[in-house]
Parts: sequence; C-alpha cells; structure tokens
Amino acid sequence: MDATTSRYAETYAQALRDPEGFWAEAARAIDWYEPAKKVFDASQGIYGRWYAGAVCNTCYNALDRHVANGRANQTALIHDSAFTGLVSSYSYAELLAEVKTLAAVLQDFGVGKGDRVIIYMPMVAEAIMGMLACARIGAVHSVVFGGFAAKELATRIDDSAPKVILSASCGLEPGRIVHYKPLLDDAIKLAKAKPAACLILQRPQAPCDLIAGRDHDWMELRGKARAAGRSADCVPVLATDPLYILYTSGTTGIPKGVVRDNGGHMVALHWSMFNLYGVKPGEVWWCGSDIGWVVGHSYIVYGPLLQGATSVMYEGKPVGTPDAGAFWRVISQHGVVAFFTAPTAFRAIKKEDPDGKLIGNYDLSKFRTLFLAGERADPPTLEWAEQKLKRPVIDHWWQTETGWCIAGNPVGLGQLPVKHGSPSVPMPGYIVDVVDEATKPVKTGAMGSIVIKLPMPPGCLPTLWQNDARFKEAYLTEFPGYYKTSDAGYKDEDGYVFVMGRTDDIINVAGHRLSTGGMEEVLASHPDVAECAVLGIADQLKGEVPCGFVVLKAGVTKSPAEVEREIVALVRDKIGPVAAFKLAITVPRLPKTRSGKILRGTIKKMADGEAWTMPATIEDPKALDEIGAALKEKGVGRA
Repeated sequence: MDATTSRYAETYAQALRDPEGFWAEAARAIDWYEPAKKVFDASQGIYGRWYAGAVCNTCYNALDRHVANGRANQTALIHDSAFTGLVSSYSYAELLAEVKTLAAVLQDFGVGKGDRVIIYMPMVAEAIMGMLACARIGAVHSVVFGGFAAKELATRIDDSAPKVILSASCGLEPGRIVHYKPLLDDAIKLAKAKPAACLILQRPQAPCDLIAGRDHDWMELRGKARAAGRSADCVPVLATDPLYILYTSGTTGIPKGVVRDNGGHMVALHWSMFNLYGVKPGEVWWCGSDIGWVVGHSYIVYGPLLQGATSVMYEGKPVGTPDAGAFWRVISQHGVVAFFTAPTAFRAIKKEDPDGKLIGNYDLSKFRTLFLAGERADPPTLEWAEQKLKRPVIDHWWQTETGWCIAGNPVGLGQLPVKHGSPSVPMPGYIVDVVDEATKPVKTGAMGSIVIKLPMPPGCLPTLWQNDARFKEAYLTEFPGYYKTSDAGYKDEDGYVFVMGRTDDIINVAGHRLSTGGMEEVLASHPDVAECAVLGIADQLKGEVPCGFVVLKAGVTKSPAEVEREIVALVRDKIGPVAAFKLAITVPRLPKTRSGKILRGTIKKMADGEAWTMPATIEDPKALDEIGAALKEKGVGRA
C-alpha cells in the first residue's frame, strides 16, 4: 500500500490540528464511570494531564465489560510454556473470576487504593492475574523482571515501599531452574522497607520453603477464598491516578520509577491495537516479550485485553525450546494474526536456521504481520524476515517512558512504504523533532537529538514516582518545551524517523535498557580495580553488549585473566544475567582528554571495528595504541 491509500496523513493532521478533539473521540472506546471534566488540563502535573477529572477502572475495561458484552466464553489469555510443554487457556469469564478472587486476597492483607504491590514473577498466567487484581482495587503494581539480582530488587522495594510482594518459587530457563525465593529473601533483608506479606506461587519444578508469618502459599489462599465465595469489586479511580510503576535504569545507578496513569494509558493502548497493529476484537495476538518490560505490560496484558482480543503469553525462547522453529509453532498452534518481538530474537533464529527451513513445517495461513521493536532493527535482519515469511515486517520505536509507539507504520490506518532502518513516521499525538544542542531544528537528513514536543500524548509518563524534580531534570530541562528521548538520529524528506543510537550512557542489550554507569559502579567495587569504563559494543545477536575496560591497582598479584573472571561474576551477581556482561579487558590505562574525560566514543569505534581518528584533545595518544593491542588480544574489533 502506498501513502496515497493510507489514512495516516489525514489522521495525523487531525490530531495535530485538534488534539483534544482527537483524543476525546478515541476515549469513547473506553467505559468511564464519569467522563473527563477536561480532555487535557494544562494546569495539572508537570506538563499537563489527560482526562482530568474522569473516573475509571482499568481492570473493568480489560475484563468485566467484555464478559458483560458477549465475550465471556472467548479466550482472553493463552499461556504456552515451551519449558513444561503445557498450554493453559482462560476465557474472559474465567480470567475475571481468578482476578476477583486474588483481588479479595490482596484486600485481606490490607491492600487498598494507592498502595503498592511488587510482582517478582516468571512468565506465568498468575503474574497477569496479579497485575489486573491490583488494577481492580486501585493498587499500584510494580513488576520487577525475574532475572534481576537481589540488590536490584531491594532498590525497587525501597523506592516503592510495597505492602505486599507477589512472587514464585522459581523461573525456568533453558537447561536450568532459577530459584526466585532466595533472591527475594536476600532483597527483603537488604531493603529498609519491609513488606507486610509475600504471596508465593509454588511451581512444581522447584517448590520452596516459606517464612512463617510473612510468606503465604498463593494457591492455598486462592482455594480458601474461592471456597468462601470471596470476590472484590472494581474500585473507581481517577484517570490521573497511577496504574503502575515500572523501573528503568538511571545513569546514577538509582532506578527511575516511570509512572503510568489509568485513563490516558487505556485510551492510547486501545487506539493502537487496531490503528497501529491492525488487530480486531476476537483475533489472536502474540507479544513475545516479558511482563518485566514495558512491552509486556502494554501488549501482553493491557492492550490486547482492552481491545477484546486473545493474548498469547509465551514462556520459552526463540531458539533452543526446542529449536529455531519455536515461534512458528506458537503462531501456527494458536492461530496468531500478528506477532510483536525484538530484532534480537530474529537474529538468533537467523543464526540457527539461516535458510528458514523450519518455517515450512508450520501452517502460518492466519499470520499477517510481524512487528519488531526493542532496539534498532538492522536492515539485514528485516530483509531476511521479509524474504522468509513473505509478509510485512514492521519496525517501530518507543520507550519505557512513552508506554506505546512513538514512530511506527500504522497497519490499521493503511501501511505506508517500508524503509529499512527506519521505524517510519510519528504516531498521532507525537510531534517528533530533531534538534541541535541549542534546541534549534537541524536540516532534513542531518543527525541530532530526537525530541518530542510537549505535551506528550495520552499514555506517556506524567512523572517519575515521587520525584517530579528528577523527572524534569532527566527529561525536560535540556531541551525546553520538549521531552528528551536520549536517542540520536534524523528525519528524511518524507518525515520518516531514523533512530541511530543512544545519546547517553544507557545501552540497549537485546531490547533491555541497561546503564553502563550502574555496571561501572559494580566494576569499581572490585578490590583490585583502580579505574574502569563500561561501554556498549556492537554485537551481531543482541545489538549491543557491555564491555568493561579495567585498570588494575598497582601491586595486584592475581593474573589479569583471574580478575576479569571475578568481575564478570560480580556483575552477574549484582545486576543479574540480564546484563549479558561477559567481556572484561584489562588495560594499562584509559585514554583520556586533557580535562580527564574518558574517550568512550573512540574506544567504542575501535571495539566495533569502525574507522576512527585521533581526538585533538587526547592527553597521550599512546593510550589508544594500548587499547588497540588489548582488543586485538581478545579478538574484538579489527584493531
């Protein structure tokens, strides 16, 4: 389809011309207890708030209304575990019954409107039930990815001060079991804020001991509540009340709690399900993310259920569970019409099955569109997926902070021409500019900082949890009148956005945003390390992986190799396997400018095998020769 037959241009222009009218119309798809007094109130919050004065409930819109309006027996959720070989399905009525019961159990522990609940769980259906149960009673959930280490979980416990924590005995990974309970126990010991109770889902693969007085068996409480006919009604909340907190890496090492409100979030996600993804109520949709990430929140849980679609939740990997045909098996078995995953997954599949032979083993007749996001989709991977699947492959770009797509190719409005390397065009509500350091727009095709004009559209973060000052400082101060994305890139003559990389020290490892600053803190804590720098280097599979350069203290008797092994283990322990930190390189010194700044950009170019020039501000050019020799020894780059 070409631009002339797509409704994108007129839709985007309408949102630009009359944003309040546009988002008032979109809000009619949501059921409200009370409509907004103002669609957008510029006097509220940091940059204004959407649907001010409206009263609503997200769980009601995701479940109750569908049960009441004829979807009671339609499948709402399919849980497919490649690790256990089991598939479970829940109709809208069954999922609602489970959520009502769990919400009543949470109320028994004193959880009410505005209280926080941390969810530290694997990819199981109960995790979704936990999220929806919180939404039902007006509690604020904060999902923490199960791969995070105890220290990372502890910082999130301290920041959100949860009344209750929902967890499980274990998570499953290829060839191993990850025991969650010891990590949870250690985190609670480290945290100053102590939860009143923990509900633990005992998984048969590795049950755990419970601490008397604090820990409770999830299924035992569920059974008792159901037998007693316990059930919780929806609690009305303001559209501007928080639905959840999701922590993202901060450059200071202190996590930033991105806040998502109830009203704008529902409107934006519901609008996106058809207009962007082309998915209608009753169709089967699969988002191959984890609920620990924003993509999982938006498009495993809330988006598809608000739309009345069927959502697939997959506990498995793109390869190795059992092979590189796992994704095609899920799409075929469940009749998936559209699938959303990270480019990393496709790089892994391409590596294992370069000719795409396994695709032919499955019936993909219902499958229409593949969506990629999470990091830059490199053109070779996009082209491979297009050739093998013979279907549209749509890249799109968004962030934890925005909660939904900033720039994409709107399939529901009519697909625009695909340009490899670009996530396409800004979605309605987003005014995306590329500016220089003085906030002046740059010429078409010129690189600059990508920024979004305020106010942000519905669904985007209104602030950080209990930290307005940090929100302003981190996102709004550098470019007045704009939200700073911290991404760099350019726009072409057709208005397509090209996102080329991060502008700060947060790196993107397989779609997971991780702070190199946080990793540097861990490296620096090693007793033998005098100085260090961590930067993201190009990786064919994950997009970027962290690489640590360390300078050892004088008089260290251990071999560099031994210290490097210890450093890798330390990062795994302090941050978790999610950091994908496997490469530490000992160097005599770090190349610096005369003012003492480490020349990270130059080191990165050398590690990536790119052309580089000697920086004019370098203190001692020989330091770069030493970096080159160390990289060569490790077989990194072409130095």
